[in-house]
Amino acid sequence: MNHEHRLRFKTLVMVLLMVVCANTGDLLLKRGMTQIGEVRISPAGLWQGLLATIHNPTIWLAILFLLGFTLCYMTAVSWADYSYVMPAGAFGYAVQTFLAIVVLHETVNAKRWFGVMAICIGVLLVGQTKPSTTSTVPAEGTPTNRAAVPS
Repeated sequence: MNHEHRLRFKTLVMVLLMVVCANTGDLLLKRGMTQIGEVRISPAGLWQGLLATIHNPTIWLAILFLLGFTLCYMTAVSWADYSYVMPAGAFGYAVQTFLAIVVLHETVNAKRWFGVMAICIGVLLVGQTKPSTTSTVPAEGTPTNRAAVPS
């Protein structure tokens, strides 16, 4: 497997993990906030919402999954272009819409589905490009564009 194929494979694996973590975290966050109820926009309402949030285990589990998303995202953009990772991860919107119907029993109208299809077409187009258009390993003696890290 050459370098470009390895890069594409590991990037797609990381993007899949991003989607799984983000979608799971978002669903759990929605469920936890539904358990808490509507948060009122007032000092007392926000304080009550904060206290309820802190004591809700579903929200803590959601936060763990969203942290997992963040770690996967940071890893992916460390070797692949941002302009590749973010659009490739956008297919999670299609998954999220499907899960909103199945898990949350939401109704999704035709306009929303059309928007989701447009996103998926964009993801397919981006997926046909190289994950990285810049070299992350400079040739010996070549200055890098990366900020120097103090030792």
